[in-house]
Amino acid sequence: MLILLNTYPLLVSENMVFRSKEATMQGSVSVMVYSLSGLDKLNEENVAAAMAVVEETGLSRILVTDSAGKVLYDTRETGSAVGRYALYTEIVQALTGNDTFSCIYKNGAFRSRASSPVLYQNQIIGAVYAYEYDTEQAALLEGLQGNLLRLSAVIGVVVLLLSLVLSRALTKKIGQLLTAIRQVREGAYSHRAEIRGRDEIAQIGEEFNSLTDRLQTIENARRRFVSDASHELKTPLAAIRLLTDSILQTDNIDPDTTREFVSDIGREAERLSRITEDLLRLTRLDNSVLDAASVVDVLPVLEQVLRMMGLVAQEKGVDLTYDAAEGCTVLSSRDELHQVIYNLVDNAVKYTPAGGAVQVSLELEQGQVVLSVADNGSGIPEADLPRIFERFYRVDKARSRAAGGTGLGLSIVSDTVKRRGGTVEAANRPEGGAVFTVHWPVAKGGDAV
Repeated sequence: MLILLNTYPLLVSENMVFRSKEATMQGSVSVMVYSLSGLDKLNEENVAAAMAVVEETGLSRILVTDSAGKVLYDTRETGSAVGRYALYTEIVQALTGNDTFSCIYKNGAFRSRASSPVLYQNQIIGAVYAYEYDTEQAALLEGLQGNLLRLSAVIGVVVLLLSLVLSRALTKKIGQLLTAIRQVREGAYSHRAEIRGRDEIAQIGEEFNSLTDRLQTIENARRRFVSDASHELKTPLAAIRLLTDSILQTDNIDPDTTREFVSDIGREAERLSRITEDLLRLTRLDNSVLDAASVVDVLPVLEQVLRMMGLVAQEKGVDLTYDAAEGCTVLSSRDELHQVIYNLVDNAVKYTPAGGAVQVSLELEQGQVVLSVADNGSGIPEADLPRIFERFYRVDKARSRAAGGTGLGLSIVSDTVKRRGGTVEAANRPEGGAVFTVHWPVAKGGDAV
C-alpha cells in the first residue's frame, strides 16, 4: 500500500504533465508553422518577420530551419545557431514530413522537444523546432514526492485505516485529474479540473487548468482565423468573379466599359492582397491592423460598390437605388469604406425577396456623414436587435448559411466604423423591412481621395 501510495500518484502526475506539455508544445509549434506556411521560401528576413507576430510562448528555445536543415531563426541570444546546420533528430524527422514530440524528466527538470515541418503547396520548405526546460513543474513533482514519503511514514506508524482513508482521498483527486485529462484529450478544451485544497495535487490541477486555458486560446484563435478569413476574402473574390462574368457574358462590350471593369478587377485584386496580409496578423491580434487614415470622399466608393452590387440585385429581381449628396468626406481608408458599404448592401440584397427594393442614401447631417441602407424584407426580430452586431451571431442560422453568410459581416461593419469614431445602428422600418444607419464625423481639410 505504501509503495503504491508513493509511486502511483507520481506516475499519474508525471504522465499528466507529459500529456499536457505535448498538447501545449504541439499547439505552440502549430501556431508558428501556420505563421510561416504562407511563405513560398524561407530566409532569415521573412522568417524573423513572420515569427515577430507569434505570441510569447515561454519556450526555452525556438529554431526555424530551411529544407536543408540550415538554421534561419534562433531565439537563443548567446551562442545563436543562425547560419549553421542543426541536424537534431527531431529536425531531421520534421524535414521528412513527421511531427515529433518527446519529453523526459531528468535531474530535477522536464525537458520537452517538439518539431513540425513547414509546408508550402504540399512541399516541405523547412522545419520548426521548440525546446522547453521546465524546473517549476519538476520542483512541484519533487515536492509532491517528498510530501508523499513523509505522509507514508506517518501512515505506517499510525494505523492502516488512516492510510486507506488518505489513499481514497488522493485517488479521488487523481481521478479528477485523469478525467480532466481525458476530456481535454478528446477536444473539450473548456473542461477544467475542479480540485479543492492547497496541496501539491491541487497546484498541479491549477497548472493543468492554466495549460488548458492556453490550449483553448490557441484553438479559438485558429477557428476565428478560419472564419474571419473565409468572410474577408469572400468580398473581393466575389467582386472579381462578378466583373469577369460581366465581361465574358456581355456580347460586343465596348472598350471603355471593358477597361473600367478591368480597372475594378485590378483594384479588387490589390485589396485581396492587403486583406490576406492583415489576416495573417490575426494569429497575434484579435483586431486587424488599421490602414493609414486619410480624408476619403464616400460617394465614389459608394458608386463603385453599387455598380458591382447592381448586377447581383438585377439577377435576383431586387430594385437597388441610391440618393447621395456630394462633399461627404470622412477620415478613413477606401478599403474600410468599401468593406462597410459592401457588407451592408450585400446583406440587404441577400435578405430582400424578389420584387423587393433596397434604398441607399448618403447625406450630411449636423456635422456627420450619414449612410443608411434600407430594405423591405422580413425585418429583424426585436429580440435579436441587441445582438445583431455580435460576432458569429445569426438571426436565422439555416437561412444565413443557405445565403452564404458567416455571421461576421455586421460585426466587421460595427468594429470598422467604431475604430474611426463612428456609430452604426440597426432598426426595423414601420412599413416593413430593416434599416442600417452609419454615422461618421465629417472630415475637413486635405484633398479627398
